[in-house]
Amino acid sequence: MKLGISDKFRIKFDNTAQNKLITAGLLISTILIIAVSVFAIGKIQEKLYESYANFGQLLGRTIAIQSYELTKNKTLNQKIEILKTHSTSILNSNNDVSFITFKDKNGNVIFSSTDEFKDRAQDTKTNLSAPITNDNGQIEGTVEIGLNASMASAIAKTTKNSMFIVFTLVWAVFTGVILINTFLITRELSTLHQGVKAISGGKFGTLLEYKEASGEIKELFAAFNDMSNRLHIYEEQNIEQLTLERNKFESVLMSIANGVVVCDSDDNVVLINPIAESILSVKYDDIIDTSFANYLDTEGKPCFKNEIDTFKKTPLDIIEKKPLEFNVDANNRIIKSVISPMFSKAHDYLGYIIVLIDVTKEAEVDKLKSDFISNVSHELRTPVTILRSYIDTLYHYGEEFKFQEQKEFIGVINQEIIRLNKMVNDILDFSKLQSNKMCEKTIGNIMQTLENTLEGLKVLANEKGVNFIVEKDENIPEIPYNEESIERVISNLVTNAIKYAPNNSSININAKISDKTPDFIEITVSDKGIGISKEHQEKIFDRFYRVENDTHTIKGTGLGLHLVKVTVEKHHSGKVFVESELNKGSTFGFLLPINPVTEPIENHLEENKEEIEA
Repeated sequence: MKLGISDKFRIKFDNTAQNKLITAGLLISTILIIAVSVFAIGKIQEKLYESYANFGQLLGRTIAIQSYELTKNKTLNQKIEILKTHSTSILNSNNDVSFITFKDKNGNVIFSSTDEFKDRAQDTKTNLSAPITNDNGQIEGTVEIGLNASMASAIAKTTKNSMFIVFTLVWAVFTGVILINTFLITRELSTLHQGVKAISGGKFGTLLEYKEASGEIKELFAAFNDMSNRLHIYEEQNIEQLTLERNKFESVLMSIANGVVVCDSDDNVVLINPIAESILSVKYDDIIDTSFANYLDTEGKPCFKNEIDTFKKTPLDIIEKKPLEFNVDANNRIIKSVISPMFSKAHDYLGYIIVLIDVTKEAEVDKLKSDFISNVSHELRTPVTILRSYIDTLYHYGEEFKFQEQKEFIGVINQEIIRLNKMVNDILDFSKLQSNKMCEKTIGNIMQTLENTLEGLKVLANEKGVNFIVEKDENIPEIPYNEESIERVISNLVTNAIKYAPNNSSININAKISDKTPDFIEITVSDKGIGISKEHQEKIFDRFYRVENDTHTIKGTGLGLHLVKVTVEKHHSGKVFVESELNKGSTFGFLLPINPVTEPIENHLEENKEEIEA
């Protein structure tokens, strides 16, 4: 609905938000000042009483020295009279001393002032003692004094009150300055902010009341009101048509399947669709109105600056006919990007549009395919070369070899043919298992299949001195499965275990009714080999995926474990899993349903979800 002049939205000073911030700031500063005050007073009093204790020690040593000098070479009665006079003199001249007691070296009291100054002795807060030594450094006795800490208490009280007054004045001045400064600075700006916010919200015609505004702020408010009036008039004339056109443009932009970023001639982002937000891992509010040339990915790396500079240096007539295309590596993605210039109807340059296409998966697939072709080519070349060499040798020089040597040559040829046959079968099985045609299943004894497979692999195990330790339940029932494909699954897992197991070690094969999911048979193969790190465990069953590093150097097609996964999960409604730790070995296993169901295994195992996760 259009706004009339009489319907203009008016804004008065509203400092609610600012008041809350000021209150919070004052509260925090008050707490800090109080905390500093308490800490400072505590430290001062601590040092005061420490100094007072040192004073007491010094006083005790002084009295001890004086008493010895006064009573040296005197009779006991003379000593008592002298000590009494000396003690009375000290007590009368120093109110902090509550009593003085002199003892001989055996601990017997020679004289004590507590009889004459009984009430004063009851106020003792601290007792101190000092030895009385003669000219030769020998202890003649001790003097004990009591201190009532009256002087220290008075000083502490005076210090506390003084510090309280000082910090109170500091707080009052600090608070007054903040309040006055904040009020003067934020009052007009807050009102202006509310007006700008209203305009940005589409409330054209908003007016600001600025009677109490000061200085140049009045001119700013007047300019704002003039702008608001003009926008209101413009809105009445054109806003509906402009909004309609913009909404159409944004709707088209938002519905595009690829990421789109629209920038003005200053590189500032003016529009971005959700797909681009996702690809760039940014939020709309964080990137809008910012320079796209300064965009940094999650690792803080600039991704588009050089290409945008190249685009801007290229003449428009050239870049218009052939937009700039390039790939960017950002946020662990490979992004295909196309920059095209943007013109008005009058062919004035307005900015540019960047189309972002996430080609990470395609790049990964291309790399996997390239690696697969490379691996297969290498793996095929090795047995073919060996076969050619051995066959050529036997063909031309076979008569020169003894029967045993010929047998060894034929044995090697046979092993390489078996190896070559396995690789070809893996490739053919991959194509076959990827189809939707399910394997034909029959009811059978999977334990017999397990034993037959292990028997056929003993020769391979014996070459490395590896032995099998088989544990199995006696009550495992017959289940529907495809014997040939499950035999291949077991063979793949056990063969991998033999490859990576240390020489002269053991491989544990366990077959049982699953403890966590009793409707399934669980078969695991465990070795004590080099293990697999966590980041590789998540991808180990992907097609063409191979772990290539300093530890894993055994070559292959990268299809074996993927065929295991497809066979078990796609064609037998089961589940494969792996548990491994570097340098401690790996356990590969799979679950096969005793009574297969048509729904996915995830739905079938939902009731046991907590146990499986545990």
